[in-house]
Amino acid sequence: MERLCSGCRDGSDFELPFTMAFQPIVDVAAGKVFAYEALVRGVAGAGAHQILSGVNEANRYSFDQACRVKAIEMAVEAGLMQSDAKLSINFLPNAVYSPLACIQLTLATARSVDLPTDRLIFEFTENEQMGSPEHVSSIIDTYKKIGFTVAIDDFGAGHSGLDMFASFCPDEIKLDMQLVRGIDGDHRRQAIVRAVVNMCEDLNTLVVAEGIENAQEASALRNLGVRYHQGYWYARPKIGKLPAINPECFVN
Repeated sequence: MERLCSGCRDGSDFELPFTMAFQPIVDVAAGKVFAYEALVRGVAGAGAHQILSGVNEANRYSFDQACRVKAIEMAVEAGLMQSDAKLSINFLPNAVYSPLACIQLTLATARSVDLPTDRLIFEFTENEQMGSPEHVSSIIDTYKKIGFTVAIDDFGAGHSGLDMFASFCPDEIKLDMQLVRGIDGDHRRQAIVRAVVNMCEDLNTLVVAEGIENAQEASALRNLGVRYHQGYWYARPKIGKLPAINPECFVN
């Protein structure tokens, strides 16, 4: 086993206080929570932007490590193990020196709370300028070998688009909310999402739609074959809690 890389030990030198909110990703076919996404928040409820604005080159590694630990510990404390739901954590590819070395604290934290590796999803966004594609591929390959699920977040909104999808072979993609917003009345968005769903079926990749705000968007996405949904229509994020799904979501 590799030792922890320098700067990846416990995140203790990241000085901005933060916490985690959780929002469900719903399997609408099964009518239950598929996973909970851990979302960074300020301790007084401030949004992620306030915390992320304090992340820089000097503390990025510690912040990434601290987020992983806090997400796992808080999710389990909130009751994750009383369900079969997974936990989805955002990570920063540029915060990883060595994939195997920098994952050791995450693995140790998961072991300490008896959370199996196959219940962890790691999301990275295509909005982030990530440097070397070879380095990102190495991270993804390592994570998948360990048993993690890997997802591209904000798919369709970033720098690399389909080229990133083809290069990195994720297990999941999360449609950017700009594709989701108002999709029930937008034939162009419907055509794009339908094509993405068909492509992902061929590639054995799950599709998650995020940012769903009403029943009309949810219905349109179900009709387009999108099984996994996330957004305010289902539940708002709650700090330190695993929120229940809005019961209206499954009323025919």
